[in-house]
Amino acid sequence: MVRPPVNSEPELRSSSARQITDEPREPEAMEEDQASADPVAAILAVLRKGERFLVCSHSRPDGDAVGSMLAMGMLLEQLGKRADLVTADRVPTIYRGLPGAESIRHALRVHGPYDAVILLECDGVERAQLRGLERFYLVNIDHHLTGRAYGQLNWIDHGAVSVGELVHRLAKAADATVTAEMATCLYTTLLTDTGGFTYGSVKESTFEVARELVLAGADPVGIARDVFYSATTSKVMLLGAALNNLKREGRLAWLWITHQDMVRTCAVEEDCEGIVNLGVGIAGVEVAVFLRELPEKHIRVSLRSKGKVNVAVIAERLGGGGHGNAAGCTLEGPLGHALEEILGELRLAVAVAFPVVV
Repeated sequence: MVRPPVNSEPELRSSSARQITDEPREPEAMEEDQASADPVAAILAVLRKGERFLVCSHSRPDGDAVGSMLAMGMLLEQLGKRADLVTADRVPTIYRGLPGAESIRHALRVHGPYDAVILLECDGVERAQLRGLERFYLVNIDHHLTGRAYGQLNWIDHGAVSVGELVHRLAKAADATVTAEMATCLYTTLLTDTGGFTYGSVKESTFEVARELVLAGADPVGIARDVFYSATTSKVMLLGAALNNLKREGRLAWLWITHQDMVRTCAVEEDCEGIVNLGVGIAGVEVAVFLRELPEKHIRVSLRSKGKVNVAVIAERLGGGGHGNAAGCTLEGPLGHALEEILGELRLAVAVAFPVVV
């Protein structure tokens, strides 16, 4: 829930990087060791000590970002804390029906005061696109393969299928009640970040978490309907434009849209979500890429894989990041130049993953 500012100054201080020496360990250094051993306990200690928190995620928030932010806000509320939920971009239409979604504010700068900032699935402070974060104590919770320890407190679990799964663990460790509203938000993170339970990251424990959330009140049919069967007319028209540009080369497929396509179809940013799945959904295709031309001529790239090719590695090499099955980056234009650059990377990766037997 969004709360009004309070007049207390932050009590938690940022810890700076230290070299290993034989000097007596300072309290903050010992806290870092404890966080490495048990990040859940360390995060709960921060939450219990503080009073007011900022919860945010990456720009252009997806289902995992929105759902995990809302669930974290509900957890903090149960702990008797104040929480501001802020994103640099507006919540996509398909997630505005989630419980409490109206409490997420859209802003470009944050002011506080906050006892800590909780950054969800951001591989760096800059991914949030919120100015002013650097001066606060940062709690970094992430599950991306490209995640890195940039905060004062870091919990990165590559085995989690969504950051919402980590928020669920945190709630259980805090002995909080997973309400029907919280379960709805957390189930949405599982459903969207696994591509409808189809990505290679899915495992037995994923369905156990889903089961717990359904028992807690999440409606799997209703959530799936809201996520997968609520496309706008502009998105359907944009899909048509992308399909007109679809190309295939063996196990590789690609498609793109221009900025003019966006204008002609009256499409918005969120209408581009999921278009890349049209390519990877083709029988025999193992990797697909979708390119979108931005107004300033940069090219946003979305990558999907059926599992044999780790697209996160490719995206990270080009300045982006993500998961083994789903990743992205931004390249310099023009569109033709960016297309050749990413296809060069993907052709090599496909050749390595699927060597030709002579």
